[in-house]
Amino acid sequence: MKNIINPFPTTSYIGPHYFCNRTTETKRLIRDLENNQSVTLTSIRRIGKTGLIRHVLSQSKSFKGIYVDILGTENLNSFYNVLATAAINSVPETTAPGKKLWALIRAIRPIFTIDSMTGLPELSVEFKPHETNHHIESILKFLDSQPQKIVIAIDEFQQILRYPEKNTDAWLRSIIQTLTNVAFIFSGSQQHLMMDLFSNPGKPFYRSTGFMRIGKLSISDYQAFILNHFQENDRRINKEVAVEMINWAQCHTYYVQLICNRVFNSGAREITTETWIEEAYKLLKEQELVFINYRDLLTNQQWQLLKAIAEAETVYTPTSKDFITKHRLGSPSTVLRSLKSLLGSELVYQDYDPEGKSFYGVYDILLQRWVQNYSFNQL
Repeated sequence: MKNIINPFPTTSYIGPHYFCNRTTETKRLIRDLENNQSVTLTSIRRIGKTGLIRHVLSQSKSFKGIYVDILGTENLNSFYNVLATAAINSVPETTAPGKKLWALIRAIRPIFTIDSMTGLPELSVEFKPHETNHHIESILKFLDSQPQKIVIAIDEFQQILRYPEKNTDAWLRSIIQTLTNVAFIFSGSQQHLMMDLFSNPGKPFYRSTGFMRIGKLSISDYQAFILNHFQENDRRINKEVAVEMINWAQCHTYYVQLICNRVFNSGAREITTETWIEEAYKLLKEQELVFINYRDLLTNQQWQLLKAIAEAETVYTPTSKDFITKHRLGSPSTVLRSLKSLLGSELVYQDYDPEGKSFYGVYDILLQRWVQNYSFNQL
């Protein structure tokens, strides 16, 4: 029996057929990278940034792509480990460059393990503090010496600001600017930190890259994508139901994919409003204990502000008299303190609309929908 692929992946990129649009962004990124122009890519979390990067790296035949996620790194030593692991998994050992790369890395006698999820090798090595920089530079110089152009995508790049080593950004910039055959995508979801890294005249990476900020896909693009994949798998769904799911997920890539993934996985042959609502309810119930824990960990003022932002969905002036009075939030100073805390814990995010106006929203759409239900029913 043929194994049917769920066409709405939520945790990985599985090919261009299952990737929705981003045609303009893809073309621009490939063009810039092929012309040796590095790019800073920003967005709020889970809007499709990583999927776009992996899509771009898979589409061009003119460069070899290496994807590195440094969110879990804590210092330059762990940065080396994920960079080296990504490099050896991107350059086959059977090729001439691969043999040289493996020889370079084996010379430092790392410990190799196998990732239980991917089946790919992972390496780890502990350097003396003064050795780490040299070994990172060695890998970058090796990649720069290859005949084919290399593109290294470093996801959650703002993590280097947390490293205990001083001036990591300055040191890394000094190495990168000597490379002639390697371009970079510096990606991050903490947009204020990324902007400071790359647009602050006092920082080493100032104006060293192009900028790209990605937002939500259009409803019409996502509607066509959803209809095509359900119908391609002999599932009946109409345009209105597709839009209902998109609106419930606020056209946020991860949550649109998630609800569609669950609806597809339900096995229903005809997708109705009742079908997706049942799956949405299950999602909220599965996360309910997590959300109750959030509520219990927050102060009453923080929880009330979170509820207010969730109910409004988009808040431009959280300290305005109308907003504070409507939701009984106390004084503007209390709201500002609570807002700072919610932003710091990434329960709330700040973003900009197409006109450049700043607004606030709840990061987790499932949390927002649960809070909205809580607000009406007082669970």
